[in-house]
Amino acid sequence: MTPELGGESAPAAAGGPLVILAAGGAVPFEVASAATAAGRQVLVIALEGAADERLRAFPQATVKWGQIGKVEALIERHGGREICLIGAVDRRPDFANIGVDLGALRYLPRIVKGMIGGDDTVLGNLVKGLEERGFRVVGAHEVAPMLVAAEGRVAGPDMGASERGDALLAMTAARAVGALDVGQAAVAVGMRVIALEAAEGTDAMLERVAALRANGRAKWSGRAGVLAKRSKPQQDLRVDMPAIGPKTVEAVMRAGLAGIAIEPGRVMIAERVETVALASRTGTFIVAYGDLPAPVAG
Repeated sequence: MTPELGGESAPAAAGGPLVILAAGGAVPFEVASAATAAGRQVLVIALEGAADERLRAFPQATVKWGQIGKVEALIERHGGREICLIGAVDRRPDFANIGVDLGALRYLPRIVKGMIGGDDTVLGNLVKGLEERGFRVVGAHEVAPMLVAAEGRVAGPDMGASERGDALLAMTAARAVGALDVGQAAVAVGMRVIALEAAEGTDAMLERVAALRANGRAKWSGRAGVLAKRSKPQQDLRVDMPAIGPKTVEAVMRAGLAGIAIEPGRVMIAERVETVALASRTGTFIVAYGDLPAPVAG
């Protein structure tokens, strides 16, 4: 099977003015670039201290957590009714660093409720609030469909029978923790689940895997085992689609794993060209399969 590049040249979805509420990582920049290439008028509203510096190339404003009134005023001035919320948030804010403005006061009960709930509660409340104000929330994959992995091999070598078994087990484990709104990833080596993602995130989980191998709690020779990443069954992909990127490949290598299995159509590949090149150069497979067949015995 030849590597599936997922249509890197595919055009972004057409539409009118677009507002991008951007947190960290490369994906907001890629979404803004795709929207601009499609002729959309883009406004980036960047979260202070988190957004990629490259977003300065686009019309941009910066806000702090809680400045909802400022966000609404910027959106109204821009004229866009479609909003894309995208990017990684390393930590939830505390009340000491929230710049609450008058616009945020009417949302305060919802904000407090969201901060004590799980990720799906937080994001669900945010989307509901925006929709009640007459905005339409769109996903990054709707604006830039080339970001999403299509089914098949993406990069690197084919999986062997042992990797297929580990991928199936890790995918099953990732779905279980996702259903609990805990995480989106799991690692299996030698048909044994050795790590589940929780609040620390995928990269920190992979650091934990590397530490387990270094201290002898988990043992294997060479590179073996699989990181599986998939969406939560109940996840709203418009605001929280999982992603992998070059840093994921690097972390997989440091952990001594053979490769990465992702869910097709529901996981993005950030910085796709760099990710594919790094995986291919280092012999790290990336494969997108929804339901992997069990390995054939013998």
